[in-house]
Amino acid sequence: MERVTAVVGATGLLGGAICERLRASDLAVRALVRPTSAPDRVERLGAAGVELRRGDLKDRSSLDEFCQGARAVISTATSTASRQAGDSIQSVDLDGQLALVEAARRAGVEHFVFVSFAPMEVDFPLQRAKRAVEQALMRSGIPRYTLLQPTYFTEVWLSPGLGFDFLNAHARLLGRGLGRLNWISFEDVARFAAAALENPRAWNAVLQLGGEEALGQLDVVRLFQERSGRHWTLESVPEQVLRERFEGATDPLQRSLAALMLHVALGGPINPGPAMEALALRPSRVHDYVERVLAGQRGSLVEERP
Repeated sequence: MERVTAVVGATGLLGGAICERLRASDLAVRALVRPTSAPDRVERLGAAGVELRRGDLKDRSSLDEFCQGARAVISTATSTASRQAGDSIQSVDLDGQLALVEAARRAGVEHFVFVSFAPMEVDFPLQRAKRAVEQALMRSGIPRYTLLQPTYFTEVWLSPGLGFDFLNAHARLLGRGLGRLNWISFEDVARFAAAALENPRAWNAVLQLGGEEALGQLDVVRLFQERSGRHWTLESVPEQVLRERFEGATDPLQRSLAALMLHVALGGPINPGPAMEALALRPSRVHDYVERVLAGQRGSLVEERP
């Protein structure tokens, strides 16, 4: 019987992309889904041939069953975008992930791929949880681990939902928009996660993931302007306001989100070279994201014409 790769966070943006990539390679995939998971995302996983298992990171007994017979575990799960009752950084990102590591160890899982994020200078609850899980995984005794530390996803942080409104040529900059980051597509992170399973250079390694070029938000605005010919209107949230939001937040989730926004303003380039070399993969560029978005807009205009 073929041993499967078990994915936690499979109904999320990144986890779903990982499942699809593994299935495209004809690999057996198992996904942890909750009764409250979005039905359309669960249906999509099932249609792709993913084995669906009911469970929850907050339910330790379900994790033991989920990991049984798995060759590898990939976890992308986080509470940051969840509105489900009982989900929190403590219950999901820390306690739940630690329980998953232990369940994987007990089940004899050979390889655990944990998707975290690149270190930031600001201290906040989500980062502390991620680092604690990373340390626990390295000490767990699981034969192979891979810690992936991507930067900010282009499709999330450079989208209308977070103030980067390319549809209306308007951007809300964090700080002055000069903080340089190695933005990365979640699709590229999925590629790296899948490749890590079979590449010995990714085993027992910590790999920071990002695009080759570090750009500020203002740089991205200029790319859109140059490629579309449209002038963008800009507003900004001053760095001091972002600091005040961070320092004044008492809820762990709100403090963490405020820290992530502050880091965008401050910037923090990484070196993606070692990960690219280890896995022989090259991430797409922000330029490619810009072209894809603009091509989609042009396509929509064509469809709307009578």
